[in-house]
Amino acid sequence: MSDKVRGGLFNALGDIEGLAVLDAFAGSGALSFEAVSRGASQAVAIDIDPDAHVAMNKNIRALGFTSSVKSIRANVNSWSDNNPSITFDIILCDPPYDGLRPDLLIKLAHHAELGGVIVYSLPPNTSLNLPTSDYQLLSTKSYGDAQLVFYRRIA
Repeated sequence: MSDKVRGGLFNALGDIEGLAVLDAFAGSGALSFEAVSRGASQAVAIDIDPDAHVAMNKNIRALGFTSSVKSIRANVNSWSDNNPSITFDIILCDPPYDGLRPDLLIKLAHHAELGGVIVYSLPPNTSLNLPTSDYQLLSTKSYGDAQLVFYRRIA
């Protein structure tokens, strides 16, 4: 995610003081670190790539976030299956654009608390429709090579 998109994401989220964040497809952990630096109480950062996991752990130690950012090396699909009852106030999904799995992105939304926000970073002109009985589309913001789609869990 570019700095411009990340800035837009956190400006749109507003005050996240004390909230718990799931950073799916975390890569280096930049979204987790930004969330915690903006007041989130904790972030769980999940990525399957071993190099990303090593880099993330180095960054956690270097930034002094050992008590607020938890790094998990796992496939997010398997993690979700093994942790169905864990929920968060904010879910950030910045999946690799090649091979997007809408079913997995929808599955991850189930980890949002009631009233929680789910944000997807997607390629432009890609649609993802969560069930309107459970989720409310809040907004879509375009940034040229990416779009952010914001939902709120309502049921």
